[in-house]
Amino acid sequence: MNLVLASSSPRRRELLTQAGFSFEVHPAHIPEDPYPNEDPKAYVTRLAREKAQAVFNQLIQDPTPSIQELTLCQDTQDPTRSTEGSALCQGTTSVVPQTRQKEAGALAPEGIPSESQNPGAPAISRSLRNGWETTNLDSQPLVVLGADTTVTLDNHILGKPENPADAARMLRLLSGRTHRVITGVAVVTAAHTQVASESTAVQFLALADEEIASYIATGEPMDKAGAYAIQGRAARWIPRIEGDYFNVMGLPIALVYSLLTSCLPVGSFPRE
Repeated sequence: MNLVLASSSPRRRELLTQAGFSFEVHPAHIPEDPYPNEDPKAYVTRLAREKAQAVFNQLIQDPTPSIQELTLCQDTQDPTRSTEGSALCQGTTSVVPQTRQKEAGALAPEGIPSESQNPGAPAISRSLRNGWETTNLDSQPLVVLGADTTVTLDNHILGKPENPADAARMLRLLSGRTHRVITGVAVVTAAHTQVASESTAVQFLALADEEIASYIATGEPMDKAGAYAIQGRAARWIPRIEGDYFNVMGLPIALVYSLLTSCLPVGSFPRE
C-alpha cells in the first residue's frame, strides 16, 4: 500500500512518523476559505475530503472521477453515531480508478527531496524514522490521507491569523475561556472515501496583553489555527483539555488508524 499524506504540515508528518507509519508526502493546493455561515465541523471535513481527493486525482491523473455515493461520517465524539457496517463510517465514495500518472512532478514540502529515481513515475518524499527518501509510486494500492484542523469558539471559525494584529485578536478571544479544536480526516482509495472528525475541548487561562504580545513576537502563532500551538510556548496557558491531545496538534492518530483499518487489512499498513 502507498500511503500518501496530502499535507505539508510538519506536525502531521511528525505524528504519523511517531506512530510508526511509513508514508509519502504530496501537499494539496486548494482554496481553504470557509463558505458563508459554514459549520466548523462541516468546514474541516469538507477540506479534508477535498485535499485527499485532489491529491488522489493528481496521482492517478483523473481530474473528474466518477462518484456514485458520498456520505460523511459523524463526529467521533457523537455517541449516536452509526454502528452498522464500519464502526466509523456510514457510507463510501466509489471512484473509478484510472491509469497511474506517467509524468513526474509530484510536489514535496520545501526542504524535502523530490527528485524521481524513475522519470516515468511521480517522485514523492517518503517519511522514515532516520529522515526522508525519494520514492516512486508503484503498483501498490494508493491511499491518500487528508486532514484539516480549526479552532472554534461560539461556533465561529478561528483559522490561521493573517497578521500579528489578527493573532492578538484571536488570543484575546480565547483568553479565560474553553474552546474546541476540530480536525477533519479523510482517507481516499480507489474504492472508498472515508471521512470523520475529532473534537477536543481546550481550556485557556486568562492572558494579559503583555503575555499575548510576547508570544506573538516569537512567531509561533502565525501558522497555527487559533494562533497557538499546544506543543509550544502556549502550553503554559492550558491547564486542561477534554479529548485527544494529538487532535489539538493537528492529527488525531487514533482516528486515522481507525479509518485506515476500516478500509484496509491491518497487515497492509506501511510501517517502520
